[in-house]
Amino acid sequence: MLRNRAGEPVGLTCRVGRAVYGSVRLIEDLIRTGKSVLILGRPGVGKTTILRETARVLADEAGKRVVVVDTSNEIAGDGDVPHPAIGRARRMQVANTSLQHNVMIEGVENHMPEVIVIDEMSTELEALAARTIAERGVQLVATAHGNTLSNVVSNPTLSDLVGGTQTVTLGDIEARRRRTQKTVLERKHDPTFDIVVEIRERNVVTVHPEVGTAVDRMLRGISIPQEARRLLPDGSVETQIEEIPGTESEFIPAPFEIDDLSRKRYDPGDSRRGSRGSRNWPGRPDQSGNGRAWQESDEHDEETEAPKPVVTRVFPFGIPKSAINEVIAETNSPVLVVDFADAAEIFVTTKSHYSRRPTAVRRAERDGVMVHVLRRGTREQIKQFLKRFKQTRTRAHNGFNSDYEDLEQGGRAKEALKETEMAIGRVVSGEQRVELMAQPPYVRRLQHGLAARNNLGSASMGREPSRRVVIRRRRR
Repeated sequence: MLRNRAGEPVGLTCRVGRAVYGSVRLIEDLIRTGKSVLILGRPGVGKTTILRETARVLADEAGKRVVVVDTSNEIAGDGDVPHPAIGRARRMQVANTSLQHNVMIEGVENHMPEVIVIDEMSTELEALAARTIAERGVQLVATAHGNTLSNVVSNPTLSDLVGGTQTVTLGDIEARRRRTQKTVLERKHDPTFDIVVEIRERNVVTVHPEVGTAVDRMLRGISIPQEARRLLPDGSVETQIEEIPGTESEFIPAPFEIDDLSRKRYDPGDSRRGSRGSRNWPGRPDQSGNGRAWQESDEHDEETEAPKPVVTRVFPFGIPKSAINEVIAETNSPVLVVDFADAAEIFVTTKSHYSRRPTAVRRAERDGVMVHVLRRGTREQIKQFLKRFKQTRTRAHNGFNSDYEDLEQGGRAKEALKETEMAIGRVVSGEQRVELMAQPPYVRRLQHGLAARNNLGSASMGREPSRRVVIRRRRR
């Protein structure tokens, strides 16, 4: 009913429910397990339709005692006799929507149900009543406002349905082990619902089979595996395992995109290109296709045309820019100090700053920026750090591919990170340590970051060019 300011009716919305037999096929195996299932999705995607069919399947085919708490009479109609679409399930109508939680408790106390079906849970009292029902051993199948599990976790009214959140202060040792701040969010208690189903489309759903584990991983920024199901035209169900990338915090998305690994380096000659075309990378073909030819020409006839230096952009964190600029001028290193971390290729900081894991460091690792850690911010340490750029440049112009050239090819870096993800899975499954293949320094840095995001330890071993990363469990 639509009313004006005076409370007089000026419009009417009429919603017609439909009984679609077979609409529960995508999650029928889940509701038959006896575990509580929470169904999420945007308005109009079919949550109530699935709930209506769920009541019929459990009451008629599974032979269970089912009670439907019908708040707005959308499940079984407005009459005294419920619609046949819910089968032999009992229907309890709610006179006042604000008293739905009382009807839920009454249904458990007076009707001895095995399953309670609830539509549109939206208040704290209803969440508390649902938790009470679940603790009594009754299966719950309900819908709630929200598109994804993360929406429910961040909703203070409904977060209790999936375990709730609380602020915990960690000790120094535990915070250092987790590489996080001392104050973190953790799950408060066991979730009311064991399984969460997100309806993407009418025939596509995403399933979180272990809600407690998913919420724990979400709060700690670890990637979350989930099961995607699609109903095919022939009636069969196609299943695929997907993974939600870890995040910097529980509410800020921070995807780890492997396709964005190639980071172009700054070339001061870009604005002054001659007839030879682009030189963004040593040995990279120019527009005429003869990039390798000019590199070989530089090797044999350096007096004719010396190669222009490739400048690396560096952002110092916790180290005075003036100190780095002085050492750059003294050593004539091909390095440019930038004012913003987003414009840098290398993020350099000290060990004391890195151990505190500030937001700037975590954001740099999230974005795939190479993070270089110095013991201290002394001139000698800075000199040792800047030496590597001259060595890299020398190798690149002596016929060897530099580390960044390998990354430009893209394939090697992608394969290395896929290998890292497989190794992480093996360690999580029980193996103590997994040794990876040798990789360039920049790829190793990404491998270390990927291990840290999954709360695992990692270390580099060996000497160049055979230096490689080992993934292992963290030492307690």
